[in-house]
Amino acid sequence: MMAWLRTSVSLIGFGFAIVQFLDRMRQISEGPAAHRRAPEYLGMALIACGVLALLIAIWQYRWMARYLRSGPFATIAGVPEKKMQSPVVGVALLLIFVGLFAFFAVLLRLP
Repeated sequence: MMAWLRTSVSLIGFGFAIVQFLDRMRQISEGPAAHRRAPEYLGMALIACGVLALLIAIWQYRWMARYLRSGPFATIAGVPEKKMQSPVVGVALLLIFVGLFAFFAVLLRLP
């Protein structure tokens, strides 16, 4: 789960950084008008990939935790089925909201 979080944060941060950096570069020097919105689209795609990765990570974590707390592993786990909450899931949910905020911040900036 932690690897998924690290990768998702990198994708979201890098996507937002690309948008900001290339926007500043465009303000300094005018480039060709054919691909003016390419940095925004690339940044939004990276941010969306980061959010999607977080959703997959939560799904995978909950599936694996449910599997390990049932059947032959239940006696080893020592945690009842109802107590499946983890701080990592909370951090992942928080990062999903951060990613969605970044995505819509870039999206609403498009003219």
